[in-house]
Amino acid sequence: MNNSNINDPIFLQAVEAIDSGDIVLLDDLLTQNKYLVRDRLNHPEPGYFQHPYLLWFVADNPIRVEKLATNIVDITQLLILFVKNEAKDTAQYQMDYTLGLVATGRIPKECGVQIAMMDVLIDAGAAPGGGLGALAHGNTEAAAHLIKRGGKLTLAAAIGLNLMDDVKRMTTTANKNELLVALTTAAFYGKPDAIAHLLSIGAPANGYPENNEGFHSHATPLHQAVYSGSLAAVKLLMEAGARLDVPDKIYGGTPTGWAQHMLSEENIGDETRQRFAKIEEYLKGL
Repeated sequence: MNNSNINDPIFLQAVEAIDSGDIVLLDDLLTQNKYLVRDRLNHPEPGYFQHPYLLWFVADNPIRVEKLATNIVDITQLLILFVKNEAKDTAQYQMDYTLGLVATGRIPKECGVQIAMMDVLIDAGAAPGGGLGALAHGNTEAAAHLIKRGGKLTLAAAIGLNLMDDVKRMTTTANKNELLVALTTAAFYGKPDAIAHLLSIGAPANGYPENNEGFHSHATPLHQAVYSGSLAAVKLLMEAGARLDVPDKIYGGTPTGWAQHMLSEENIGDETRQRFAKIEEYLKGL
């Protein structure tokens, strides 16, 4: 979504104040217009940012301006204060969702404020999740911090965070789907040792992982192994019976198609391109 899509002029002013770090203007707007923290913006566009609350804009996720104000932590604290005072019925939901946007976002991470923003939200009462959503976006530090701050450690998160003692402990009681989610996580990060371990204890090589934490339930472990660029991970799954003819649920691409797509990406280095070329060659030779 772009700021130009915001048709409420006062809401737009508030968003622009967040973007620019004008905390004085934002405080004034919130004081005079309490609806800004109570009401959701009328923005019916499909996706995870549908009808957003003002607080959600602090994360720049989805990306609008590709940067955060230098005082974004203070901006976040101010907004939380107004939300907790003026929108008590939705405050928990607003903070929890904002924490998810910050933890999974690229811009908070690149701006070096992801952990600080997460702490402000958690200190205010936001519930830390299990970190799987953050791991799905490559934000391992954020995922680890969520666990540190009280989030529930799952088998899949333990795989993504290389907590192998926890992995060995948790696999003894894991069901098939938990093993599949963990295998998909291991494949996403191209971890051959973890993949081999999970396969050896019965993790299914095929299937779409069912989970409610946003970890790529649209694709199989083989798709994710291809995406990781690890030929070793791909080979382990193929040797375990992973299917090449299964499409992902969003783009309809097979694992071989994913390899071809990655090769078509312009912003990858020669070494990375060679890895995908080897994966494509291997899969085509089967």
